[in-house]
Amino acid sequence: MNILISNDHAGVELKKEVISFLEEKGYVVENMGDNTGKSVDYPDVIHPLAKAISKSNKKKGIIMCGTGNGVSMVANKYKGVRAGLCWSKEIAELIRRHNNANVLSIPARFLTNKQAIEIVQTFLETDFEGGRHEARVNKINKEEG
Repeated sequence: MNILISNDHAGVELKKEVISFLEEKGYVVENMGDNTGKSVDYPDVIHPLAKAISKSNKKKGIIMCGTGNGVSMVANKYKGVRAGLCWSKEIAELIRRHNNANVLSIPARFLTNKQAIEIVQTFLETDFEGGRHEARVNKINKEEG
């Protein structure tokens, strides 16, 4: 599976750890984020990832900024993108099981590397339950009448 990953300046160091973990697990990682640590505007590094996820239902994404909120807001503007902000592996499990999230948002300034890796692993290993949740997920991109 291909994993797209992007971040602003707050997520540079954590992203390196996440990429190492993913590559060790055999994932193909496409790094679309900042690598410098110099201040960047988070929408600029998230729009390309969200656009790519929107065009392909076979890819998953991981995004990060200081709180995880800004990057989630940008990603969720794209049709078919369901980004969930996670600060625990329990939340990561639920955004996959109940919301069929295809993008994981991580608050880089509020998690240890170990916590973030556990969240990433849970996100990638958890399947969507479907059933009653599928009808709800299908309503997310419904146009207003």
